[in-house]
Amino acid sequence: MSKKRKEKKRKEEEKYPLFEISGRAPPPSKNFYHFAVTKSEVIWRCWKISLRTVDKHSRPAQLKESHQDFLDDSGLQSEVGMVFGHQILQYTKALCQGHYDYLEHLSDSLLLRIINYLELEDVGQLGRTSRRFRQLCGSEEFWEQAVRQRCNTVSAEVASLAFEVGWRSIFFTSKLQLQKLISRRRLRTEEQEEGQVSDLEAKTEEYLDESSVLNQTIGSEMESQPGIICNLSPGRVTGTEFDANSYCDVKPGCNPEPEAGSDSSMPMPGQPL
Repeated sequence: MSKKRKEKKRKEEEKYPLFEISGRAPPPSKNFYHFAVTKSEVIWRCWKISLRTVDKHSRPAQLKESHQDFLDDSGLQSEVGMVFGHQILQYTKALCQGHYDYLEHLSDSLLLRIINYLELEDVGQLGRTSRRFRQLCGSEEFWEQAVRQRCNTVSAEVASLAFEVGWRSIFFTSKLQLQKLISRRRLRTEEQEEGQVSDLEAKTEEYLDESSVLNQTIGSEMESQPGIICNLSPGRVTGTEFDANSYCDVKPGCNPEPEAGSDSSMPMPGQPL
């Protein structure tokens, strides 16, 4: 099983392109080309672009050759040089001869650690070599490393400011200008907090005003209906037949006599059934 996995991994690595490029041929031709070099072969593709009806449904042409066949194929080398230039041709020939550029295939984290040891001018030149290095040399991760390497400590305010303007801007900003930016940002934050507090106070006052109006409305309604106003003194509740004293004075074990005309069917103690 391990041998099959190794063989499968080897085949996948052979298909992985060491280099690939695509572009349009120089005028007057409008054809589009794609050229790739893997660990085992080179792949040349051509899309013919023409206004003629005959070429309307033509399919792209593809040619695959081993490294040695490409080194011996002067015709294909001529086409590669004509479309992509002499430097690309020499680079791909070096790949076919086994001179691999492993630096291009390292992980981003490892490349960033390597780039971190370069001078700033060298970083700019490295960013012009390929699209991947241009992205890495202009990434936020690289410029954050550069800022932290140049400064002994990076405060939380500087890191928060970098989140807004970018680490590259922080790197090229003088200390005096950086202090001004931090002061302005701090003042803006305080103003926003004061505005939030003012809004909260205004909402609280509005709530209190609404509560006062509601209480006044309830009081007016209760005054307009005196029959349901409770007398706070001990005794009966005004406008009702409920006696609070009689309810609270009931003693356990006492059997109050039923009122005259009561429909109660419960027998009283000592009363014959």
